[in-house]
Amino acid sequence: MLKRFWLLFAQAVTLLLALLFIVATLKPEWLQRQGAFSPTPASSIVALRETAPTGRPRDKSEWSYADAAQKAMPAVVNIFSSADTSPTKDPRMEDPLFRYFFGDNGGRRPQEQPASTLGSGVIVSSEGYILTNDHVVDGADEIEIALADGRNAPAKVIGTDPETDLAVLKVNLANLPAITLGRMEEARVGDVVLAIGNPFAVGQTVTMGIISALGRNHLGINTFENFIQTDAPINPGNSGGALVDANGYLIGINTAIYSASRSGGSLGIGFAIPVSTARSVLESIIATGSVTRGWIGIEPQDITPEIAESFDLERKSGAIVAGVLQGGPAHKANIRPGDILVSVNNTPIEDTTQLLDVIAQIKPGTEAKLHIVRKNKPLDITVEIGKRPLPPKNEHATQ
Repeated sequence: MLKRFWLLFAQAVTLLLALLFIVATLKPEWLQRQGAFSPTPASSIVALRETAPTGRPRDKSEWSYADAAQKAMPAVVNIFSSADTSPTKDPRMEDPLFRYFFGDNGGRRPQEQPASTLGSGVIVSSEGYILTNDHVVDGADEIEIALADGRNAPAKVIGTDPETDLAVLKVNLANLPAITLGRMEEARVGDVVLAIGNPFAVGQTVTMGIISALGRNHLGINTFENFIQTDAPINPGNSGGALVDANGYLIGINTAIYSASRSGGSLGIGFAIPVSTARSVLESIIATGSVTRGWIGIEPQDITPEIAESFDLERKSGAIVAGVLQGGPAHKANIRPGDILVSVNNTPIEDTTQLLDVIAQIKPGTEAKLHIVRKNKPLDITVEIGKRPLPPKNEHATQ
């Protein structure tokens, strides 16, 4: 009887081992499913399952952008600027009777206290140069930057360019982490991007999205517009911060958003100034303290179907001259209202934005050949390019 029992036991064990071998050969995942999890630590209050440590670096196929963020974040700073908007001290404050009735603040209302602005910036050089938006530091009396490593320091404005909404700051600190500039010509719609800044003063924050469009213009934000559009959330406080690619390289300076709420929250449409534009402005400001652009002194308009029909124009592209500044380069070259600018130095002109960009890149004092159409007849005119004046605040100057 005992011998028979052991025979049955041996046959059962043999059968189980055979089944285990078959499963291990044909369906190994059935055995790994439970083994992939480590046992619950003895100190755990409840029975939990957690993944076991792999002991290997994470594969990029896991779609993590931690490396890119960690590479760029140290170079993004918080900017705190303040401007004293208080009125001049009332001379009647010297009168004791006046002080008795109005107090030592001279009747100053609470809203007249110094105004402060919060924004972000990007360290682009270990020598202490920082790129940010002009509107972040515009009119500031004091500017302070806070680094990701906890250091704080005052900064001074080296120069600004209101027409691109860029400003260059300088800070005197050692061992500054400078960001690596990317190549704008390699950026494509659909590329993953990260926006880094200090939204709503909550602290340094990274958001992710894609490049939604390139070369956005006609938005009425700046005079010179060539924006990167992204759906990476950009909120108040992100202005002047970094837009980086999946490698952590700078491709833009965050500058504006579409928002339908008073809080200024993102609607998924944000704009950044391309790194190519930012670099050009940076180098010009460092070299000369300002940005010099070409100018001819006209008021151009895009040719719309209505304008073409009204003026009986054969062309549907180009820029029509709506006005000419008295004594300006165009006036001296005999350019007249109604002329259509077709090309500048053989570069075709499709609209006023392109006209503005092309002329701005020509060095003042040099001559340019303008191909125009006057009363449906072609004509070439040579113009000596002038230096573009700065426009009044919140206004656009002539082209």
